[in-house]
Parts: sequence; C-alpha cells; structure tokens
Amino acid sequence: GEATCQRRWCWCDALFMVPAVYTRMYTITGDKKYIKFADREFKATYDLLYDKEEHLFFRDKNYLDKKEANGKKVFWGRGNGWVLGGLAEMLKTLPANEKKYKPYYEQLFKEMSARVAGLQGKDGFWSASMLDPGSYPSPETSSTGFFVYALAFGVNNGYLPKEQFLPVVKKGWQALVSSVNTEGKIGWVQPVGQDPKKVTKNMTELYGTGAFLMAANEIYKLSE
Repeated sequence: GEATCQRRWCWCDALFMVPAVYTRMYTITGDKKYIKFADREFKATYDLLYDKEEHLFFRDKNYLDKKEANGKKVFWGRGNGWVLGGLAEMLKTLPANEKKYKPYYEQLFKEMSARVAGLQGKDGFWSASMLDPGSYPSPETSSTGFFVYALAFGVNNGYLPKEQFLPVVKKGWQALVSSVNTEGKIGWVQPVGQDPKKVTKNMTELYGTGAFLMAANEIYKLSE
C-alpha cells in the first residue's frame, strides 16, 4: 500500500534516488550498517519488480500483469533508465576492492545493460515503452540520457566490452545532441509520470537535462 511506499522502495525510480546515497555513506564512513540496509532493501525491490526473463524492471507492482497494445509487458523507458543509472552510481561509489556486495550489482548492471542495448531504436533513441515502441514511436530523451550515461560509464570503467557497447553509446549520444534546440533546450522529455506516454518535441523537464549532462560527462571521459 501507499503507507509501505513511505518506508520501502516499492517503485523502481527509488533505485536511482536512494541506494547510491547509502553506498557513498558506507564508503566515506566505513560503517557497514549503510551497505547492509541498502543491500537488503534493494534486493527486496528486485524480488518484487525485476522480470528475470526480460531483464527489465516493472515500475511498481501495479504493472506486474498489465500489457501494452502489442501484448508485451509494460516496461517504462525512464523507469529502467533510473534503475540502470542508479546501478552505475552504486558501482561508482562502492570501494573498488569491495568483494561482498559489489559482485551482485556488477552482474545485474551487465545483465540489464545487454538487454537495454538490444532495445535501442534505429534512430539511436529508446522509447517511452521498452517493448512496444510501435505504440510510442517518438523519441524519449530522459530514458535515452540515463541509458547513454550508464552504458558509457560501463565502457569507461571496464564493466562493459567496448566493441559491443561503444556503437550503442555513440548512436545514443548523437540522438541526444540532435534533440537540443537552438536555444540549448533538450526536447522529447516525457513529463512526470509512471508509465509510457506519448511525447512531443517541445516537452522538457529538469531530469531530462540532468540525464543529458550525466551522459555528457561520461562521453567527455570516453573521448579523452
């Protein structure tokens, strides 16, 4: 219920918002209570929302049995962008030599990255709906921004093989750059929501800009 959601991470966006704060606290203080809490809560959310066949996260439990127009399960683009970006943040903030907790997140990051890379559109964008781009044919730049960020981070830090993922990253970055208008504003950002919706060129939001800048940061490192 809603009350539980005030106390637990019962929606996939939370996996970007919270766990990397705790991994940072653990790394800074060395106090294991932070990583123990984050690990327990993350795995509870994973057990509830991760589809082990599709290697994608449902937005929340309300979507576990819903279907898109094409009969496929509902996996929201930005929701999965939040998760993959959040996993990159966890890997970035855990100590390099951490052996007890890190392998789990590294494995999940690699598994999701492979699935996400395979769902990129021919135009370099990802769709508001991961498995039904036909119903949502317009670009969606908040999901694309988070995916480019996470995949570029993976390549830069040796988690993802360059030859397989670099073409995906480059294509995604070119798509993002093409979405910035002459005033410097990024368009095609799906407004605040919780599932796939139609998007137009003039739609923009702060988190779309944020995802773009996070991606740009990793692309800069890549280009060096």
